[in-house]
Formats: sequence, structure tokens, C-alpha cells
Amino acid sequence: MKSNLLLGAAMTVGAIALTSAPSMAATKFEFWYGLSGDLSERIQDMCKDFNASQADYEIVCVSQETYENNLQNTIAAFRANKQPTIAQISDGGVVDLMLSGAYVPVRQLMEENGYKIDWSNYFSGIASYFSTSTGELLAMPFNNSTAVFYYNTDALKAVGFDGAPQTWEQVEDIARKLKAAGYECPIAFDPTGQWQWWEEFSAVHNQPIATKGNGFGGLDAEVAFNKGKFVDQLAWYKKMYDEGLLVNKSKAAGETANDSFVNAHCQMSSSSIADHGFIGKQAKEGMHWDVTMLPVWEGTERTNSFVGGAALWTLKGKSAEEYKGAAAFYNFIATPKQAEWWSTVTGYIPVTNTGYQAMVDKGFYSAAPYKGRELAIKSLTFTPPTEYTRGVRLGNFGAVRKEVQDAIQAVLFENKPVQQALDEAAERSNAILRKFEKTYPGATLP
Repeated sequence: MKSNLLLGAAMTVGAIALTSAPSMAATKFEFWYGLSGDLSERIQDMCKDFNASQADYEIVCVSQETYENNLQNTIAAFRANKQPTIAQISDGGVVDLMLSGAYVPVRQLMEENGYKIDWSNYFSGIASYFSTSTGELLAMPFNNSTAVFYYNTDALKAVGFDGAPQTWEQVEDIARKLKAAGYECPIAFDPTGQWQWWEEFSAVHNQPIATKGNGFGGLDAEVAFNKGKFVDQLAWYKKMYDEGLLVNKSKAAGETANDSFVNAHCQMSSSSIADHGFIGKQAKEGMHWDVTMLPVWEGTERTNSFVGGAALWTLKGKSAEEYKGAAAFYNFIATPKQAEWWSTVTGYIPVTNTGYQAMVDKGFYSAAPYKGRELAIKSLTFTPPTEYTRGVRLGNFGAVRKEVQDAIQAVLFENKPVQQALDEAAERSNAILRKFEKTYPGATLP
């Protein structure tokens, strides 16, 4: 049987020698994804490499710019019978795909096409996000990450702080000193990036986002972000924003948080570990920076952070040859050579234990350009997943995220009281969840 190299096989894809083109044309199949910019370019590189590695299949990779666009466009395409063979669906779209029944489980796909996979080798925290309650992995883990905290070491040293900020108290103290020293933007804050500022904050503080174990217990779950520590955290964001310590950096503001950080316009920021590669390449000459796990409030027992990113879902309604191509592509991206390349050029973490260990053994995480990326693994595995840190299983979660995003902006820019803004967002979010529940009457999550 065919084997997946990353999972213990003994085959080297790099040694494959292409022969003359077969008499029949290569089977084309589409892969839609939700990334843009530098990450989109890296996916295009990956697709070109796959096509060059063999002559039987040609993958056509199409960016839909954002995860939400890709989810909505994939659903619309499926209804019109024009769906791609593979769709990259983020963590927020898992329930939508699970209940749609529009996919071929990845285990089934690989077995039917002759690939023997050790599925237990995938990091449990990653695999569980895209698995059934009984542990069956439904989609191929692909670009997985978590949120981390970036900081300019030169700026922090200039105000007397040498090391990584570990608590929000330290972050506030540093920000005040930076402001007093003339730094205009101590902390870059993207109000549209609620993933790191809301969801990941909730995870590392073991706070519920929704009842019923963040939705894992059933479609009748209700949101809970308007209760608990996030209420106080949003009030803290507002205080810091009003004092000019937390500065709006987003596309709408004219400069993104990442751009403001790499240009040393802002000295601290929170983003995905996947941006580590971009920051390393784009940081202004002479700038020194580092990364650490998300801060927590003093006295908090830190818990593991959420898995971010996405998995690759194989959609129903395609030909056997297209499925062979999809399986071959999945096998290709999981080889040690390809997995290391992907982690190197992006910052996304390896998705298997053996892949990660191989990179550790090679000294990958000790090299200056990549040092710090191992903290994403440490953050994801800091504790065994709790009821509130294994992920979120809410239908139409993208719309719920938008409600929280709007609440954050209403607090910051319109001075709406924090509790009122979150209560109203919760009311609208629960209406979204009830509508989704009615779409699947009597359904239970697999």
C-alpha cells in the first residue's frame, strides 16, 4: 500500500523522477482556499511543486481572499454543483461542513485510494477540532496555528524591560512607559481581529464562549461571552484605547497591525504564529523583535490556547480520478520535506508529533529566523484541553464573530457601555444560533 512519509513511511518524494507525459492529459481538480497576500503566494508555490512532482494530476488553486468568503462561496458552489474538489475551511466553519453532509471523510478518501495513515500521529488538539465526538478525523489538517504576542525587544529594553511580557499587568506597565518615552503606538490593536483578542484570551483563561462546552454538547448552546472575564477585558481594552496605549491598526485605519509592527510604528502586537515568517521577512532593517505566548492576568492558571487555521475538506460530487488527485495532494503536503518547507516559509506549526520532533531534532527551532515558533506548540499543549479550551462548535460561527467584532468597535469608537454592547451582541448571536438550529431540526453533532 502507499504510505504517508510524515507518518512513518520510507519513500522519498524528492527522488521521484518525472518521465515523459502520459498519453492522456493530467486530471485537473480545484482547490479553493481562504488566504491572501504572502500566505496565498506560498500556497501557489505549493501547488506548483505538487504539479511538478508528478504528471497524473494538475491541481488548480484559487484564492477566495478570506476564510468567510471561501466558506460562503463553497456552499454556493456546491448548491450549483460547481464545487471544487478541495476546500480549505477554517475552525469557524467546522459545524457548517459537518452537518452539511457535503464531504467525503479524509480517512475514507485515503483508504480508498491506497494510503495507509497513522492518524494517531496528528496532534490531538488539532485533530480533535476537525473530528467527530468519537475521534474520526473528517478533514485533513493543513494550516494550523495559535495566537501569540509579538514585541520589539529594543523598544522594551529602552524603557527598562528585558524579557518577554508574561502578564497583562506587565503589558500595561510597559505600554505606559513606552508612551511616556515618546512612542506613539505602544500596542497595535486590530478591532477586526477578535480571534486573538477575544477567543484566544478566553481559552488561555479557561473562559466559556458558549454553554454546553462551547457548543460541543449540542446545537441548542447559547453564547456566554457577555459573562465572565472577557467583560472586564473589553473594559480594559477601552481604557487602554482612550489613553492612547492601545492604537487602532487595521485595513480600515490605513495600516494593519502586522505592518505597523514590522515598520516599528507599534512596539507590541498580537497575531497568529503563522505571521512569524512574514514578520521575519518584512521587519525593518536593524529591528529586533521576539515572540511569546499570550499574556494572562496575574493569579490566572493558564490553560491551553485554541487551534487556529484550517483543514482541507474533500467535497462530494466529484469523479474518482479527482479524488485520486486529492489523495495524492494530501500525501504530498504531509511528507517531511513538504511539511518542513511549509512551516519554514509561513510559521504554521507541524501537525504531527513526528513532524514536529523531526524539526526539533534538526535544530530548526534553535535557528535565529525560526526561534520562538515552538512556543505555539507549547501554548497549544500547555494543559490537556478543558471543556472550554478544546475549541468552539457553533453553527454559523462567522456571523457570531462578526457580532463580537461589532461590539468591540462600538465600545472603542462609539463609547457604548461594555456590558450593554456585549449583551446586545449576545442576543443577536443567540438568534443566529437558533436560526441555525432550525435549519437542522433534531440533528446532533457527529
